[in-house]
Amino acid sequence: MASNSEKERQIEPVGQSFVRFGSWERLAGNARFCADIEMEGMAFLVAVRSQRHHALIKSVNSEKALSSRGCLGVFTSADIPGKNRFGIINKDQFLLAENKVRCIGDPIAIVAGETLPDAQKAARLVQVSYQELPSVFDPEEALRPDAPKIHDNGNFLGNRIIRKGSPEEAFRNSDVVVERYYETSHVEHCYIEPDAGVAFVDHDGVVTIFASTQNPHYDLKDVCDLLALDESKVRIIQSPTGGGFGSKLDLNTQGFVGLAAWILKRPVKMVYTREEAFLCTAKRHPLKIWYKSGATRDGRLMAADVRIIGDTGAYASYGLAVVSRSAVHATGPYEIPNLNIESKFAYTNHPMAGAMRGFGVPQIAFAHESQMDLLAQALDMSPVEIRLRNSLRVGSQTATGQQLHASVGIAKTIEAVKPYYEKARKQAPALKPHLKYGVGVASMLYGIGNTGVQNPSTAQVELLKDGSITLYSGAADIGQGSTTVLAQIAAQELNMDPLAIKLVIADTGRTTSAGATSASRQTYISGNAVLDATKKLKDVLVTHAASKLKASRSRMRLEPGFVYDMENVQNKASFQELASIMSRTGTPLKWQGFFDPDTTPLDPVSGMGKPYATFAYATHVAEVAVDTLTGEVQVLRVSAAHDVGKAINPENVRGQIYGGVVMGLGFALMEEFEPGKTESLKDYHIPTCADIPEIVPIIVEDFEPTGPFGAKGVGEPALIPTAPAILNAISDALGSRIYKLPANLERVLAAAILSKES
Repeated sequence: MASNSEKERQIEPVGQSFVRFGSWERLAGNARFCADIEMEGMAFLVAVRSQRHHALIKSVNSEKALSSRGCLGVFTSADIPGKNRFGIINKDQFLLAENKVRCIGDPIAIVAGETLPDAQKAARLVQVSYQELPSVFDPEEALRPDAPKIHDNGNFLGNRIIRKGSPEEAFRNSDVVVERYYETSHVEHCYIEPDAGVAFVDHDGVVTIFASTQNPHYDLKDVCDLLALDESKVRIIQSPTGGGFGSKLDLNTQGFVGLAAWILKRPVKMVYTREEAFLCTAKRHPLKIWYKSGATRDGRLMAADVRIIGDTGAYASYGLAVVSRSAVHATGPYEIPNLNIESKFAYTNHPMAGAMRGFGVPQIAFAHESQMDLLAQALDMSPVEIRLRNSLRVGSQTATGQQLHASVGIAKTIEAVKPYYEKARKQAPALKPHLKYGVGVASMLYGIGNTGVQNPSTAQVELLKDGSITLYSGAADIGQGSTTVLAQIAAQELNMDPLAIKLVIADTGRTTSAGATSASRQTYISGNAVLDATKKLKDVLVTHAASKLKASRSRMRLEPGFVYDMENVQNKASFQELASIMSRTGTPLKWQGFFDPDTTPLDPVSGMGKPYATFAYATHVAEVAVDTLTGEVQVLRVSAAHDVGKAINPENVRGQIYGGVVMGLGFALMEEFEPGKTESLKDYHIPTCADIPEIVPIIVEDFEPTGPFGAKGVGEPALIPTAPAILNAISDALGSRIYKLPANLERVLAAAILSKES
C-alpha cells in the first residue's frame, strides 16, 4: 500500500477530464485543415465522374479540355503507373474507371488546372461516350442468376452464418413467438469537413500527401501500389480532420492528389464539394431484416431466427466487415441458446456503402430491440424487466459461443437508467390533446475492434536527451479525442502531466501503424500498445536509476522528470541524467509497444468463435412527444448509460455520448439518402440545435482487466441504442409500431392514423 507521501507525489492522469488536444486551436480558428494548406505553384484537381449507373466507356475525349486556358493535364486510367485497383478488404475499386462504370459518380478522369475555376471549366469540357448496360438496385434481385453482372465474378459479396443449438425445436417449445420484417435506408455521413488532400514531391523524391483520413498507414499501401513506388517513397500525414464516422477510411482524394503530384512534379490540392461528397463517398448500408423471436411465459429468450440482406452498392469497401458484425450482433446483449442467423450482402449499382459508425450494429439493434418490446408486450412484461432477465452476465455465452469472463456491464447500464424510465412513466408531462407522450428503452452490445481477425496496433515512446518524453502513434484522431487519451495512458504509467508529453501522431514517415480509427478500437487496442511501450521505458528508467542511486529496484518510484527512492525521496535521478547514462551504455532510448487482442476466427459453417476480446454495453431511455396531426416527433430527453470499462477521460466520454445520441436521433427520425435523388443538404435532413433533446450521460465503469487501466471504448456504442429507444418510445406513444427507418413525418403519421383506426 502506498504511503501518504507517495500518494501526494502521484498525478493520476487517468480518470481526469483533460481538454482534448487541439481544441483551443480549433475554437480559435487556428487549426490548419487540409483545405487550408497553400503552397507555391499549387495546382487544383477536379474529377470527371460518371453520369450513368452502369455502362461501358466507349471513349474519353480530352482535346477541348486540354486546349482550355489554365488546364495542366487530363489524366485517365492509362496514366496510372501501378495497379489501378484498391479497396479495404476486396480490391474491387478503380482509382479511375478503365472500361466500365458501375454507379453514378464513378471517377473517369481527373483534371488539373492552374486555378480551381480553370480545373472546373476544363472538367466540363471532357467528353465521355457510354454504352448503357442494364442496372440492378435491389440486393435480392441482384442475387438472382439472371441479374446484370456488376463485377466479373457476379454480385454476391459474402455472407456470415451462425448456427447454435436447435432453434426449430426451441420455437416449438416457446410460449410466445414474434416475427417481423424491418428495413433501414442509406445514410450519409455528413461530417463537417468534406474530403480533402494535398500532395507534393519533396526534395528527396518522396510523394508527400496531407489528407483528411482515418487510416494513413492503410492509405500508404494503396497509394504505393497505384504509383508503383516503394513505401519509402510515399508519405501520408493526417491533417486535422473534421470528422469521419467511417467514410474517411476509404481512399478518397489521396490517390488522385498522389497521382497528379507524381506526374506534374508540383503541389496539387483536391477538395470535395458537399455535393460531391453526397455523390461519391460511402454510405451506411441499407438492410432488410427478417426477425423471429421465441420466449417462454416467464420472459426467457429461447430462440432467434434472423435473415439479413444488405446492399453494399457498386464496391465492397467495408461491406464484408458489416456482413459479419451485423450477424454476430443480431441477438443484442442477450443470451439466446438457439440461433439461426444469416447475413448476406450483394453488389448493386447504388453508390458504395462502407463503414459508418457502428458497422451494421445500429441497423440490427433497431430490429432486436423492437423484438424485445414486442415480446414484452405479448407477455405483459415491463420492457426493462425482460431486458434484465435476459442480459448477458459473467459466464454467459454470446451468439458465437464466446464465454464472457469479465466486464459484462449490460445489467448495470439497465439498472442505471431504470430510475429515469420509472420516473418518466409516473410523471408524464401535460401535453396538448393531439400530442402523445411515450417512453422507450433500448440496449446494445458492441465488440471492440475488428471481427475475428488480427487487429494489432503499435506505438513508440522515446526518452530524449533533455529528459523529455515523446509519444509516437499512428492512430488518427478525427475529433474523438484519442490522442488525448493515449497521452493520458502514457502519462499515468510515467506519473507525469500528459501536457508535458510531446506527440507525433498519424504520420507514416515518423510513426508505425496503429491500425484504423474504426470499430471503437483506439482506446483499447492502441491504448494497450502505448501502455506496453511505456512500461518498457519505465522498466529501463527504474533499472538505471536503481543502479545510479545504489538502491533496490523495488524502492524506485517515478515523479515528473525524476526517478526517486521512496525511502529517501531526496535521493533521485532526473530523466535527463538517465538519458545520458543510457546513451553511454548503448541502451535504447526509444521503445516500441505492441498489442493484438485475443480473438479467434469465426467458423465458416457454424459461426462459432471468439471475434472480440471485450465488449462495450449500453442502455438508453428516450422520452418523446408525438404530434398525431402532423407526424412530428419531438425527442424530449435521452438518458444514456454506457459501460466503458474505465473512463480514461470522463468529459471525453460524455462528449462521445452527446454526439452519438444526436447522430442516433438523425438515424431514427430524418436521415434518408435516396440514390439518384439526394444531392446536398438542401434535400437531406440532419439534426440541428433545435432538435437536440436534454441528454443525460451516465458513465458505468465495469473494469476490463485486459484494457489499459480497465478501459474499453465508447465512440460507436454511443450511437447505437438511441434510434431503437426513440422508435420504442414512438410505439409507446401511439400504440402502433414503425418498421422502417427513418421514422419520418409520413411514416409516423401513417402509424398514428393506423392507431386511431384500430
